Amino acid sequence: MTGTTVRRTVVAIALTATLAGLTGCTSSGGPADGGPGGSAPPAATPQPSDPSSTAPPAPSLTGPSAEALRAVERATGRAGSARVESTTVMGSELSLKAAGALGWRDDGLTGTLTITYTGGTTAETMRRLGTTAMEARYLPDAYYAEVGDEFADRVGGRHWIKYVYEDLEDLGGGAGAGFADQMRNTTPNQAVKLLLTAEDVRRVGEEKTRGRRTTHWTGTVGGATAQTVDIWVDDRDLLVKKVERGRTENGELTQTAYYSEYGVTVSAERPPAADTADFKELLASQGG
Repeated sequence: MTGTTVRRTVVAIALTATLAGLTGCTSSGGPADGGPGGSAPPAATPQPSDPSSTAPPAPSLTGPSAEALRAVERATGRAGSARVESTTVMGSELSLKAAGALGWRDDGLTGTLTITYTGGTTAETMRRLGTTAMEARYLPDAYYAEVGDEFADRVGGRHWIKYVYEDLEDLGGGAGAGFADQMRNTTPNQAVKLLLTAEDVRRVGEEKTRGRRTTHWTGTVGGATAQTVDIWVDDRDLLVKKVERGRTENGELTQTAYYSEYGVTVSAERPPAADTADFKELLASQGG
């Protein structure tokens, strides 16, 4: 395996874990150079639909709809954790599914997800390296992605790659700016915050979602690069389902997430240091 292939692979893994971890947040694009074939990290530059963007903020929603959505924002935020099942499709480059539990407390995102590659060019690359699924562990300062034996043999026998959020911000000519804050602020109620900026937000009606009675809300955010956001909320004002659709440099991005067991105990342990390679150091050693 060449140094270029190693660089592409570790960036592809970063993209995968990022998309899965941002399930409950505003959708994030792919690497700024158009894909894992380059050396940039997953794009975390705020998109026009991101409330943290430097663009002028959209008018705040008012009235009964705003009151209902703010109740959802508060209840989901207070819950602190949930089990998550999600699917992500990004053009022809990547599709994946993830399952596990995530927590969002004052110190940032924590939890563990099992991520399975289901299609796309990135998935084919990972399959050739003997990896069809991986575990990702999220901690407040970094996330850790597990790699298979074949790839581990190429990086000193280590089975985990550590991605420090601040390190990712420094890569890719500024494409990672804001990445650390984005990961620390990942919560399901980010989708609700998006809807509160949508001028066309509306209550679709009551629907059954996985056997539960829910209220469906929808809206469009982001102006010229419009992103649609749909949420389904139960009678406790907790998010049950979220769908976000938008476009990235790599094609259309669709994320669907289901949330359950709010308040579940969440844990994520740092892998053994001797079995862990640092992303930034790994790129440097491969000429990145």
